[in-house]
Amino acid sequence: MKEAMQYLDLVPDWLAGVGIFVLAAAAALLVYTVLSRALLAATKDTPSFVRSLFLRIRRLACLALILVAFNFAAQLPYFPAQFGEIVSKLLSVAVILLVGWGAVIAIDVASSFYLKRFQSEAGDSIQARKHFTQVRVLRRAIDLLIGLITIAAALMAFEPVRQFGVSLFASAGAAGLIVGLAARPVLSNLIAGIQLAVTQPIRLNDAVVVEGEWGWIEEITSTYVVIKVWDLRRLIVPLSYFMEKPFQNWTRETTQILGTVFLQVDYLVPVAQLRSKLAEIVAQSELWDKAAVDLQVTDFKESSVELRMVVSAKNSSDAWSLRCDVREKMLAFLQAEYPESLPRQRIEFSALVAHENLDSDDAQPPRIPARRNGGAS
Repeated sequence: MKEAMQYLDLVPDWLAGVGIFVLAAAAALLVYTVLSRALLAATKDTPSFVRSLFLRIRRLACLALILVAFNFAAQLPYFPAQFGEIVSKLLSVAVILLVGWGAVIAIDVASSFYLKRFQSEAGDSIQARKHFTQVRVLRRAIDLLIGLITIAAALMAFEPVRQFGVSLFASAGAAGLIVGLAARPVLSNLIAGIQLAVTQPIRLNDAVVVEGEWGWIEEITSTYVVIKVWDLRRLIVPLSYFMEKPFQNWTRETTQILGTVFLQVDYLVPVAQLRSKLAEIVAQSELWDKAAVDLQVTDFKESSVELRMVVSAKNSSDAWSLRCDVREKMLAFLQAEYPESLPRQRIEFSALVAHENLDSDDAQPPRIPARRNGGAS
């Protein structure tokens, strides 16, 4: 060691320092190469979680090993003690950040590995969408928590910042109040995200009605939910909204849904024939799931009869298309077969003419009052 130090005295200080760090990096790369090849060879035959995780963080692990090697190199007697302390503190902060980054990647790999079994049935299965929603919301919440802990740990490595942070959180003054108020929306959405993942009032791909807009849950982030509206607009709603306000979820228990079609017709309508035609229309449609079809007279109005047709489909999109198809074909059926059953207005005329006015040559034509009536004439 002494002989090595003597040789180092023959070269410039900056060049010797660079050489020491280069050797440390080379040693770290050598250790990384040996360990990585051994690990990849051990997990070659099975796509295990360990192999998947290492493939994602191998560059990060290599950088962490190099930083550790730099830390050891900075502690050599060749460098001043003050220099070693500064480098050690900076490298420890860098390692903390890398560890936090690696933890985020590990959570992402673990969640993806867990969700692989539900990939094929994610579109229609309630159970699959439940797991996707829980895992993604919790993953974002955990990522945010890891980020906060990592930054806090990195700042605590510096004495001035640590004292400032302790005094800031311990104080009950104006600064603490301002920080608390500023962090309230973030914390409320974070807590709402955890509640949403546990209770699951909504899931990915759920059909919902929010603020009068109908659409599907497209994305759930750590602070907001993206709803894809039927006309391809996007409605952005805070997470806390779904824990504080009422909304409609059409696929809470099952994706199957009943669709209704209302028809206003004349009192002469043949209800039995329309009921048979409805059964024929849905039987020829691929959108009908063969679960329910019915036609009922639900109301009498002044000049029309209200018919309600109920059809079922496997999801809300099919139900919407099936309802439109039923409207179109039922209208064409009425126009072709029973045009008198379409809504119409009736006018009833009545006249009372005095007998003596009929004998008078100067009698004026009688005034005939007109009266509208919604009933049969």
